[in-house]
Amino acid sequence: MNWLNDVKWDAQGLVPVIAQEASSGDVLMFAWMNREALEQTAALGRAVYFSRSRNRLWFKGEESGHVQTVHEIRLDCDNDVVLLKVTQLGHTPGIACHTGRHSCFFSVLKTDAAGAVAWEATDPVLKDPESIYK
Repeated sequence: MNWLNDVKWDAQGLVPVIAQEASSGDVLMFAWMNREALEQTAALGRAVYFSRSRNRLWFKGEESGHVQTVHEIRLDCDNDVVLLKVTQLGHTPGIACHTGRHSCFFSVLKTDAAGAVAWEATDPVLKDPESIYK
């Protein structure tokens, strides 16, 4: 697989990956891939990541049912970040985040009238995560 050699893998053999919704352009999530995950993603047309916490391949949706169909795989100009253009499918379509939200990027840095700065969750929970993960 010569195309895999073009990717600049980090010292752990991983590359960062951004999943972007093909239809809206929304950034859904950030994850990691190793060579096998990227190869599987290209072969299956389905997002496969590498879970650092579990130290194994993670087929997106394997527990939640929220699968990502991959339409396009892009590599950035430095060959060290992968972008997946995906359609988010599942029991409740459009959920990419384990919190039951559309995107993992649901917190916005806000400043209140008194000048206090804090993160605020601005996107709604579409489905209770307790009912997604068993």
